[in-house]
Amino acid sequence: MAYGKRETEGVATLADIEALPEGVVGEIIDGALYTHARLGGGHVYFGLRLFGELDGPFQLGNPGPGGWWLMVEPGVQAGGSPEFIPDLAGWRRERVARLPERQWTTEPDWVCEILSPSTRAYDLRIKRPFYARLGIKHLWLIDLDSRTLTVSELREGQWAELGVYTEHDALIRVPPFEDLELRWGWLWRALQRTD
Repeated sequence: MAYGKRETEGVATLADIEALPEGVVGEIIDGALYTHARLGGGHVYFGLRLFGELDGPFQLGNPGPGGWWLMVEPGVQAGGSPEFIPDLAGWRRERVARLPERQWTTEPDWVCEILSPSTRAYDLRIKRPFYARLGIKHLWLIDLDSRTLTVSELREGQWAELGVYTEHDALIRVPPFEDLELRWGWLWRALQRTD
């Protein structure tokens, strides 16, 4: 099931998300309800591996600078949207001092979307411009098919591409996590074992 825009009576609400059948994920962006099937193994596995690579140095500060809250698939209510769910997201602790008790209500400083056949068009056509309108500073797009990472930064309301990295790039330093090298090639080798 590819992404789809579902018709609702008026502006979509959290009740519309709660009414979705099991195995269907919903997000509300600009008042519209978008749905897709729950994501599969490679997509989820790569997201967890990337989270694991960033968690120690940037969230826990061991070893590394710390200073971030990092989450896998957090529900976010910001920018007038009842709920959207990035694959991974991060908030600088200088802006968000503590974890919220329930829902994130402040837009992230960084989001990462993992493109897969069922979400590629949605992530590029709907979520990418939505993230720019929210003022999210950093966007990573990971393409599982081409095995690339595209790193973008928001400048004057537009995405500026800072670089594209392939599975052959062993170590990379990319914003907003440029303080330490990311073992990019290693992440892809781990994924190959699940294919």
